Amino acid sequence: MILDRFLVTDRVAVVTGAGRGIGAATAVALAQAGADVVISARTEDQLHKVAREIEAAGRRALVVPADLSDLDAAAGLAAAAKDAFGRLDIIVNNVGGTMPAAFLDTKPHHLENAFQFNVGIAHALTRAAVPHLLETGGSVVNISSVMGRVSGRGFLAYGTAKAALAHYTRLAALDLAPKVRINAIAVGSVATSALDIVMTNDDLRTQMEGNTPLGRIGDPDDIAATVLYLVSRAGSYVTGKVLEVDGGIDAPNLDLGLPDL
Repeated sequence: MILDRFLVTDRVAVVTGAGRGIGAATAVALAQAGADVVISARTEDQLHKVAREIEAAGRRALVVPADLSDLDAAAGLAAAAKDAFGRLDIIVNNVGGTMPAAFLDTKPHHLENAFQFNVGIAHALTRAAVPHLLETGGSVVNISSVMGRVSGRGFLAYGTAKAALAHYTRLAALDLAPKVRINAIAVGSVATSALDIVMTNDDLRTQMEGNTPLGRIGDPDDIAATVLYLVSRAGSYVTGKVLEVDGGIDAPNLDLGLPDL
């Protein structure tokens, strides 16, 4: 059956930033589709809540609390998965983000930090995982952003870093084909903690919804479902691609009210 192609039965996944939002939804979705999951983030109690949902789906969870800005800690998740579950098939690089700032407030070190946080961590984990992924014919998904392809005031560091992550995906996919597939998702506005200020402000939420052709803010499960497609046999002929899961956005959808120069 075609639905069987979306299963990841007995595979092992690592999901970063898995304590809440897109990472948590993705970890649970992978478990519901049959995978055991290593979950990592800073906040241990959030991870244990996600672990209980994974176990409720009948799969195993390994909780690894860590500050993944430590590249050694990020890379160490690959070995942790192999040691705990005997294999590694799936990496979901979901760590990222950078606070908006006006152009003149964006100093060179802000760009460096944004690149390290959004690209460096993903590379550290992926590089460590590749020897294991080569054994299983594994798959990597990088969580990028719509801001990596559209312009928006205040997003200089974040958008540049996410654009870099998208192109990193294309380059890495060519390097590692045909045994390891690497794709990315350009995420639009999704109802996570990063959008708390929008979700609690009627004017901002209405503005964002109005500038999204599908007329709504995304749900973390929208992204989790796309991850599942990409890492399962359903997506087995897809590599080096950046899927846009953004409600149809082709222009900035939020006025941050930053001052003019």
